[in-house]
Amino acid sequence: MADKFEYKYSAPTQEERKEIDSIRTKYLPQQKTDSKLDRLRKLDRKVKNISESVGISLGVIGLLLFGTGMCFFLEWTNIWYIGIPFSIVGIVIISITYYVYKITLNKLKNKYKEEIIELSNELLSEE
Repeated sequence: MADKFEYKYSAPTQEERKEIDSIRTKYLPQQKTDSKLDRLRKLDRKVKNISESVGISLGVIGLLLFGTGMCFFLEWTNIWYIGIPFSIVGIVIISITYYVYKITLNKLKNKYKEEIIELSNELLSEE
């Protein structure tokens, strides 16, 4: 009976098939299937995110400079002459942060304006 051949086959269940397929799709080459609406959303997010990042970063830098200056001024009274300029520079940076944000936002809006309007017109005319 040594010549006997046994073979067992078990097909994956439906849940296992879904899991296998989800893992498989992670490793397949990505296909570019950007629709016009996706492209429009990406451009809008890009304009908002970049300008917000610039504004927040500048505000944090100004706040850190102001706090450092106040620390020099209030805690170490023998080096108050370093703390006052730090605080003034921090106040100036904090006060111009909103204007830098608006300028950056307007520049990015102008940069992507034509493409956004073209895409939105195409999407509106398709309906």
